[in-house]
Amino acid sequence: MSVTIGEAARASGVSAKMIRYYEETGLLGPAERTASGYRVYGAADLHALRFVRRARDLGFSMAEIADLLALWRDRERASASVKGLALAHVGDLRRRIRELEAMARTLENLAERCCGDGRPDCPILDDLAGKG
Repeated sequence: MSVTIGEAARASGVSAKMIRYYEETGLLGPAERTASGYRVYGAADLHALRFVRRARDLGFSMAEIADLLALWRDRERASASVKGLALAHVGDLRRRIRELEAMARTLENLAERCCGDGRPDCPILDDLAGKG
C-alpha cells in the first residue's frame, strides 16, 4: 500500500507541510519517491505519522518526540525509559499549568480593579506599562 502525501496527511491528521518538515528535520526518514519524484508513504510511515500526531497532541516537544520514536522503534528498550520521559513531561505540564493559573489570577485581579467605563484610567494598561 502506497499513498501520496495528501492521502497520508488525511489519514494521519498531520498536514502535508508538517510531513515535509518532519522529513527535513530528520524526525521521520525520507519518503520513497515515484519515478516522477512524488513522495509516497507506506503503512509504517502512516503509523509513525499517527504516533507523532498523538505525541504532539499530548504536548511533547520535537526533541521528546524524536526520543520517543527511537524508543518505540527499539524493541529491546526498557519501558522505564519511556515512563521517565512521560513523567518528566507531566512535571513540565504541571509547572506550565501553575504558571498559566498565576497569569489568570493576575489578569482577573487587574480586571477587577478596572472600572471598565468611559474614563481613560485603566489599571490593566498601567500594569502592562510598568506603572502598576
